[in-house]
Amino acid sequence: MAKLLIVDDEMGIRELLSEILRDEGHDIQLAENAAAARAARNAERPDMVLLDIWMPDTDGITLLKEWSANGQLNMPVVMMSGHGTIDTAVEATRIGAIDYLEKPIALQKLLASVKRGLQRPVASGAPAPLTLAAFTRSAPLRELKRRIEQIADSSRVLLLRVGGGSLAELVARSLQAGGAPWLDLTAVNVPLDINQLQASQGGLLYVAELARLSRAQQKNLAFALERLDRYDLRLVVATERSHDALLSEGWDEAVLDRLFEISLAPPAMSDIRDDLPELAAQVLLHLVEANDVPLRRFSTAALNHLRTHSWTGGYGELRAAVRSLALATLEEEIGLPEVRRLLAPNPDAAASAIPLDQPLREAREAFERMYFEHHLRLESGNMTRLAEKTGLERTHLYRKLKQLGLQAGRRHEEN
Repeated sequence: MAKLLIVDDEMGIRELLSEILRDEGHDIQLAENAAAARAARNAERPDMVLLDIWMPDTDGITLLKEWSANGQLNMPVVMMSGHGTIDTAVEATRIGAIDYLEKPIALQKLLASVKRGLQRPVASGAPAPLTLAAFTRSAPLRELKRRIEQIADSSRVLLLRVGGGSLAELVARSLQAGGAPWLDLTAVNVPLDINQLQASQGGLLYVAELARLSRAQQKNLAFALERLDRYDLRLVVATERSHDALLSEGWDEAVLDRLFEISLAPPAMSDIRDDLPELAAQVLLHLVEANDVPLRRFSTAALNHLRTHSWTGGYGELRAAVRSLALATLEEEIGLPEVRRLLAPNPDAAASAIPLDQPLREAREAFERMYFEHHLRLESGNMTRLAEKTGLERTHLYRKLKQLGLQAGRRHEEN
């Protein structure tokens, strides 16, 4: 007996298909829209899905893309529509659907399609890396995806101007073609040769921070940069430094000129704080589908607490935290206490940062400096949010930061 999920916004169709397939001995789960389908797919892990294309909240093609992007398309999916087109059917098949049924659905076609789907071998191997395509409900991430795709149409090279809390790796993964090679140039410590580029043909080369490259690795980058077209390669690099700062550190000017031709400043984690619960939940789903962690889910309170963390280590820090929580939590639900324990700062370290054998005025100044440094990091230098958080009028806030020798984050004023 197979577990089938039927997703359709019309109650009559859900009930009819359910009755037919239950008579065939299958266990049936029903969902009236994409939101219910997501929840049912995650909770029940069906053997097969019958998915309507036209639904009121999210259409079936978008949901299919989402499942494919986050590694959840490891069960056969049959699309259904009463007014589809050949183009729609072709797109659904390209994304990963195994069949396409037109409404009204003939009984024999339905049964034959379900039989074929259930006879397909179960997908094996690790899912593709998580990309921006998985986050269909986040407006900033959808916009970011469109921006990088538009740039990719015209250039093989993309430089990401990043700061703390970078999404650089997620952006780079989103430009990596499905199944294509990935080569992190920071991990290559020997001279790059033609054989390595040939092995990476059609793939993506990545550098998380240009300033961390050694002289030898800078030469590898220059070597690859001249051969991107020949081997059908893309290059995504990220840096917090400016062109002139890198030049002053000894970089080749011609290489920097080429890298800085087209750049993009993606949002930082602090800029998408409201989307962090979805980001964390999708990362957890992806780890579960890859069999990297046990089946786990976040409580609402846990997700809300993840939103308040500063994530100065960026997407990589979030992914590591989610994996740690999933591996260490004994229950299926990851609750607020587990998240607090993992993310809480070390109180002893904080206390020891302020010597207590000094006059009160110096101790108070040391605490104030630590306090404002913490909130400057948390708000990524945004002075409007910092003023709200600390309860200080902005003129007073700037005066206080200057007095403490701290740099006000004026470049973030508009964020």
